[in-house]
This record gives sequence, C-alpha cells and structure tokens, in this order.
Amino acid sequence: MTQNATTRNATVQTPTSREDRIAAITTYAVDYPLEAPMADAVHYIPSRAALLVEVTTESGRVGIGESAIYGGSPGTTETLIHEVLAPRVLGEDPTRPEHLWARMFWPSHQLGNGGALVMALSGIDIALWDLTAQIAGMPLYRLLGGYRESVPAYASAGFYLEGKGSKEVAEEFHGYVDRGFRHGKMKVGRTPATPLNPLAHMVRPDFAAVPLEEDLERVRAVRAAVGDDFELAVDANNAWDPATALRAGREFDRLGIAWFEEPVLTDDRAGSAALAAALDTPVSGYETESLVSGFRDLVNARAVDVVQPDVIWTGGITACRRVAAIAHAAGLACVPHVYSSAASLVANLHFIASIPNSLLLEFDQNPNGLRTELLTRPVEPDEHAVVHLGDAPGLGTGFERETLRRYASAEPRTSEAR
Repeated sequence: MTQNATTRNATVQTPTSREDRIAAITTYAVDYPLEAPMADAVHYIPSRAALLVEVTTESGRVGIGESAIYGGSPGTTETLIHEVLAPRVLGEDPTRPEHLWARMFWPSHQLGNGGALVMALSGIDIALWDLTAQIAGMPLYRLLGGYRESVPAYASAGFYLEGKGSKEVAEEFHGYVDRGFRHGKMKVGRTPATPLNPLAHMVRPDFAAVPLEEDLERVRAVRAAVGDDFELAVDANNAWDPATALRAGREFDRLGIAWFEEPVLTDDRAGSAALAAALDTPVSGYETESLVSGFRDLVNARAVDVVQPDVIWTGGITACRRVAAIAHAAGLACVPHVYSSAASLVANLHFIASIPNSLLLEFDQNPNGLRTELLTRPVEPDEHAVVHLGDAPGLGTGFERETLRRYASAEPRTSEAR
C-alpha cells in the first residue's frame, strides 16, 4: 500500500515519548594499580586507567560505554564529555545514534578532527547504541547485522617486564596454548638504540629495554614454544623507522608471523605502504589513527593489510562501522584493537560479531580488575578460546557498582537534562 506524502511526513516526525529521552550522562574515572609495572614498545604502564560512561534515559534504561584516555588524563576527556558533548544530546532520542554522532562531532570539529574529541564522543556513542538495542529488544550485534554468534579470541600479551627475557615470555605463551588459545600477539620495539625510536622521549625509557637482536630473539623463542600451527602476531606500537621495521619484518617473514602491527609512525603512510609491499607478513594498524578519513587514506595507500580501529578510540560504533565498510570494499579484514576495560571488550565484541570482515577478538591477558571485575555479566572465552554472544538486549551487561567504587580515581560526574 502506498502512503501519501502527508502520512509519510507524519510518521517520520512523530517524536519519541518523553520517558525515552536522554536524562543524564555519568562518567567514572577509574584506575587499577598493577603489582608490577609493565611496558609496551614505548609506554610505561604502572596501572590501568579508564573513563567509563553511562547514558540514562528518563525511563531508567542505562547504556554503557568507554572513552579512551590514552596519552592524556581522564579529566581532559571528562571535561569534553560534560562541557562540550553532553549539552548537545541531553533531552534527545537515544535511538538515533547516527544523528547524535553528527550533533556531537560537527559543531566541535574546529577543536580537532581526531584525538581527545573523538575519544570523548566514542563513549557516548557506544552507550547510545547499547540503549538503541535495548529498546529494540535485541542484542546489539544482531541489531548491527548479526554476522556471527561467536568470535575466536587471541591472547594479547608478551609485554615487557623487568627480568622477563626470552625464556619467560616463551613460557608465558606456552601457557596460552595450554588454555586453548590458537592465536596470540606479543610486543616488540622497546629498543632505544634503534633510529628515531620515540621511546627516548617517554616515561622510563630505560625500563625493560632491549637491543634489537634480543628483541627478535624473544619472538624466535615464542615461535619455538607455541609451534608453527599457532597464529603469532607482533605489535611494535609505532616504535620503528621503516629501515628497522624492514629488517625486523624480514625475520618475521621467516618465522611465519600472522601480522606486524603498527610497525612505523601512523602518519608515515608511505613508509607503511613500502613495508607492506616488501614483506610477506601482513602489516596491520593503526589504532592510533582516530579518524574515518585517516583509515580511508591508509587503505587507499595500501599502507595496511589488516585494518584496526577501536570503538572506544575511533568515534564509537558509528565511526567504526564506516571504517569496516571501507576495509571490506578494499578486500581487507577489520580486526579491532581492544586494550582497556571490560566495557571496551564487550563493545568491540558486539561490533566484531556484527560485520562480515572481522576475524578475531583481542583479549588482553595482563592483570586488570577493570576487565575481570567490572561487568555484571563478564566476557570470558570458553576452553577453546572462543567467546559466545548471548541473547540479552543491548550489550547485555552493566557496571558493578562496587567495582566502580573500589577503583575510583575521582568522584563520578553527571550532567542532567534541564
């Protein structure tokens, strides 16, 4: 039956009832102290900090999310959420995340197209999608497309610690094999003597640093420990210049490495593209690119073989869907970066399960109470390292209030509709 124009317009313009409007946005700055500090290629990590987000409707529904705070303080991102973004969405219909994404992003694009603004926006966007799926009565991954109902996890590990050499990291990865993992990733690049390594300018550059040859020996030891059937990736966190990355990459070719993540600086498109063309090992990245247009440029330059956005960092689920579509059109896999709290884990899980060109869920193996204690329904892999999604609406979980209190680094902050 054909609707006339008047009827169609009336249908489109019917407002959501007041009880379904966004009533409040609350943020929680939390920090889990580590018993022993650790490091990746360039970052010294004494604790695991996060900024969690809740969006509450007038009917009492609560959507959860997380805003990345890498490279900054929770307070900076929290201020952007409450003083810049929240006023644009409070009182609005939460089931229009694409519309609200534009309302948050475009009026503030002069603050900077990426970085902290997009990180702040990400947490709200994730919570809006959670609410949208709850209101629809569907798990979020199904609302977004529902491509798969389970996702294999890979053990994200092999960080640097004082006294942790090749033998210790090899034993660590052998343990993941025993637990059912068939995929994993280890850190490389904490090599201060290599040219232009930004480690020299970071906190504690001396911590657990190694020569390049010793770093490569760590990878050889892990490969020997896990065997050739284990899919082993490496992550350099932007530490190397193209020449060093090429030298290391040739050894990774010999070792059958699954992918070489963030080998060079994110904005060195030409260097990454040359490396991708020279190596058999796929080049992956770059989570440190926070714009959809940046991922478009990486793909167009053939600077990556595997595309790695992050829903808490790249503009939420709204923006990551666009990145995944760009990757799919180019015939590339989209395997998101996942490294923070359980809010990041569950949100990326639902995104991954919704799209056809994803493969794996990054599952951090380092100690972190914000991963193991945060959610009312935790995310855990089974004995085969596969994570199964359930039927609960939305993300299917919420925040444990005691965990929020236990690891709070500041008082929660709330913005409310007037």
